[in-house]
Amino acid sequence: MGDRETSNHSEVTDFILVGFRVRPELHLLLFLLFLLVYTMILLGNIGMMAIIITDPRLNTPMYFFLGNLSFIDFFYSSVIAPKAMINFWSESKSISFAGCVTQFFLFAFFIVTEGFLLAAMAYDRFIAICNPLLYSVQMSARLCVQLVAGSYFCGCISSVLQTSMTFTLSFCASRTIDHFYCDTRPLERISCSDLFIYKMVSFSLTSVIMLPTIIVIIVSYMYIVSAVLKISSTEGRKKAFSTCSSHLGVVSVLYGAVFFMYLTPDRFPELSKVASLCYTLVTPMLNPLIYSLRNKDVKDSLKKILEKKNIIL
Repeated sequence: MGDRETSNHSEVTDFILVGFRVRPELHLLLFLLFLLVYTMILLGNIGMMAIIITDPRLNTPMYFFLGNLSFIDFFYSSVIAPKAMINFWSESKSISFAGCVTQFFLFAFFIVTEGFLLAAMAYDRFIAICNPLLYSVQMSARLCVQLVAGSYFCGCISSVLQTSMTFTLSFCASRTIDHFYCDTRPLERISCSDLFIYKMVSFSLTSVIMLPTIIVIIVSYMYIVSAVLKISSTEGRKKAFSTCSSHLGVVSVLYGAVFFMYLTPDRFPELSKVASLCYTLVTPMLNPLIYSLRNKDVKDSLKKILEKKNIIL
């Protein structure tokens, strides 16, 4: 039995990404929609990184984390969007086995890294509001680098484990992935391996990854809310909350979309694709908008850059 499964597994050289099950005449509309969103992702996240790098006033822990968030959003959307857009015009809609493994690994790496980075950003806001006098000491450059490096390390380890587990399954049932990218649940559906142990290990791994980040975010905001409510002036409370609202918005959009996608029953694959679309493309598009529209420092920096360009012109 093991030899037969190995043989079946080795025969798979490529997969077919079904994408969205819509009428062919809608492919152009979807392509243009993906192109518009991806262009906004590129402009927003590259622009955010450029602003943070070029403006010395933004040389703070919060913007160091934000720059890395933009870097991650730019790359993990780039893992998904170009291939999805190509497939709107492709007859075969195929992706090689190696390409599927690479896409799966990179997306898992960046999305897990983002989860840990958002937890680090929540801790940063906790220190800034609950212990402002010691903020520069506690959030030292060394600690910030360690938190970011730790986020990437955890993302890498998680992705290696998840990818190796998923692609040692036997895919003899079908080559057709009912999704627009290589993801866990669609790959499970086309596997003819016994998935009980795989699902148990995968669930445990997901819990180990998600629970610590969620706990750090929730506990940090519990302390933040408690500290803000103790501020006597309305203006002071408003200012304190405004420093956290952007981060809270980003966390809500990302985790809301992820939970919605994984809680969607398998019998509704199209709904699952829409939820996946939210956190693969919509979230990376919204993140720079949320931070730029609600952040005075970023708006001032952007205004200065635009004024300089006008002077040059």
